[in-house]
Amino acid sequence: MAGETSEDVLDERDQRLVAALQCDGRLAADRAAEVLGLSPRVVHRRWAALLGDGTVRVVGLPAQPVPPAGMTLRIKVLRGRTEMIAKALAEREDVPFVDLSAGGDEISAILLADTAAPHRLLHRQLPATNAVTSVDAQTVLHVFKGAQDWRHDVLTAAERGALTPDFADPGAQADRGDATDRALLAALAEDGRAPAAAVARATGHPESTVRRRLADLRACGLLRTHVHVDARRLGLPVDANLLMRVAPGRLDAVGRTLAAHPAVHGALATTGRANLHVAVWLPDLPALYAFLTREVGALDVAAVETLLVGRAVKRPGA
Repeated sequence: MAGETSEDVLDERDQRLVAALQCDGRLAADRAAEVLGLSPRVVHRRWAALLGDGTVRVVGLPAQPVPPAGMTLRIKVLRGRTEMIAKALAEREDVPFVDLSAGGDEISAILLADTAAPHRLLHRQLPATNAVTSVDAQTVLHVFKGAQDWRHDVLTAAERGALTPDFADPGAQADRGDATDRALLAALAEDGRAPAAAVARATGHPESTVRRRLADLRACGLLRTHVHVDARRLGLPVDANLLMRVAPGRLDAVGRTLAAHPAVHGALATTGRANLHVAVWLPDLPALYAFLTREVGALDVAAVETLLVGRAVKRPGA
């Protein structure tokens, strides 16, 4: 339930080690130890434990110069049927996000789709499902912050800067990449920290080629990593989606301002009356109230609807 604190919250050291991986999922333990003031042995041991038991998962992401087209979905469902509908949505490759509301009667999701043409899910499958009472679909116009951009706010700016690689802009490399590069990226989709030897075995390419190609892909910004970790393990049990109505002339400024806040793990400009969708992770409900009244209240936001997430059914990397 939203607002419940996990009894297994990671200690400060482990949270800082998770944050280090967010800076660079393929970060070497020796470098992390140097920047964070720990021994390499401790970093090796704690990362092995966190990655080994599934607390943390690092996946490789091919950089996308142009974000895929998408839609936000709000699906009202008869009580008692939400789990079934959410499970069906989560099994789809074109649905990377599925949340159940704390109230138990609504599903929030992101659908990756060509919005220029009718989509079978929206126009046929969901309307034909008796358990679904209504569907609201809005097109994503701009992404201010995606899940892969969120950083747990436990490192100093200097530490984060020292651990974050200086990636090139992937937009300038849009036409790069061949079959070998695609094979290497696919091999890292399940384990973004897989060593070159493991990637070589999985792809059949020589290890020397793999090392050289991976270094080149990283330098060009075409290989990024995403760290999945249950935010409750980081002491952030409140997961909320904020649907805001912002004047068009202020939408970009408000979106960028909120996206820069450490509590925000997603921010999208969309069509519809609520034209700014913001997702936050916070330690408790008083912190959510403070975020709404202070951070959002200080901006030119005409209205906001707050939806508490009861359970995150599917998130990137999970």
